[in-house]
Amino acid sequence: MAARMPACVVDCGTGYTKLGFAGNTEPQYIFPSGIAIKETAVVGDQAARRVAKGVNDLDFYIGDEADVSGYAMKYPVRHGIVEDWDLMERFFEQIIFKYLRAEPEDHYFLCTEPPLNTPENREYLAEIMFESFNVPGLYIAVQAVLALAASWTSRQVGERTLTGTVIDSGDGVTHVIPVAEGYVIGSCIKHIPIAGRDITYFIQQLLREREVGIPPEQSLETAKAIKERFGYICPDVAKEFAKYDAQPEKWMKQYSSVNPVNKNTFTVDVGYERFLGPEVFFHPEFCNPDFTTPISEIVDTCIQNCPIDVRRPLYKNIVLSGGSTMFKDFGRRLQRDVKRVVDARLKMSEELSAGRLKPKPIDVNVITHHMQRYAVWFGGSMLASTPEFYQVCHTKADYNEHGPSICRHNPVFGAMQ
Repeated sequence: MAARMPACVVDCGTGYTKLGFAGNTEPQYIFPSGIAIKETAVVGDQAARRVAKGVNDLDFYIGDEADVSGYAMKYPVRHGIVEDWDLMERFFEQIIFKYLRAEPEDHYFLCTEPPLNTPENREYLAEIMFESFNVPGLYIAVQAVLALAASWTSRQVGERTLTGTVIDSGDGVTHVIPVAEGYVIGSCIKHIPIAGRDITYFIQQLLREREVGIPPEQSLETAKAIKERFGYICPDVAKEFAKYDAQPEKWMKQYSSVNPVNKNTFTVDVGYERFLGPEVFFHPEFCNPDFTTPISEIVDTCIQNCPIDVRRPLYKNIVLSGGSTMFKDFGRRLQRDVKRVVDARLKMSEELSAGRLKPKPIDVNVITHHMQRYAVWFGGSMLASTPEFYQVCHTKADYNEHGPSICRHNPVFGAMQ
């Protein structure tokens, strides 16, 4: 059989899109999931708000190039789910031809989907890929399963499993997703309305209150840079404050940047923001008065809602995925807090039985690995480079015979060793 071209792996997130070819360890391209289109609409005429067909159809920009004056900026993906398929089709057009420079008819495609994605959305994606781009095969993978596969890099072959709890925290949304044998337990998924963007806004607010002389147009960029460069998770907020007050020269950092308008350099002292920003995962009330449950309790509730026979393996394999889990010591703090909640419950059940029941301790293990930031993409790249991938893909022939409904169900890979 002739050698196959590598599959294309496309992971469209709320904030950023990651794309590249299967078999690589890192995505070739990472850019914002935005598209700039020229709207030729008459005000008030909603029917004409879509772009006129014809040459104008090709007049749009995506990703970093989309900041063009005279164009309307749109984000087709919201909270992980695609909301505008017209724009998504154009987005894919540039992804394939301009960035990957691939002939879609030669490559199988692996696309990712968020948990609880609707079956209709899968059909729309199948329609675009098979009808517009004529791809030979398509597999739509659940992001959580790919994140579990990505965590295999940090363990022995015998320990590789597709059962675990995935904490996927990106720019727009955080999900806690229990997965058993490669299948997502949909009824137990928990959604947390706090993610990278909220941390950035919170740090921006802290800086604004201090009035540190940041140019207004640079305010958000500065907060984002401070979050990514200096943010970390502390074991105890009160002790951390005391540490900074005792030795400010040791813990305070400085961030410098240039004002793009007048080209002047400005410097910001970075203090409490370093640990207060990421702390919103464990104390969400800092930035969101409507949501006050710490992430450790949500993970525990999520696992407790699952069938009793999978709970121990779910505690034993808590996998982190996404850029917002990259903070230093995030995994360590989460493991400690979840363990506390679990141990307290075991102690209580022992006390209620007056010492007659001696529960077996539960092993809580949070797995961190160096591929966390692009875990979903990397998991996709790993799976799409195996021979099994071509067996579970939906092919163009299947599509022609049965229509887009074939993509409502995607078979899960066997646990590959």
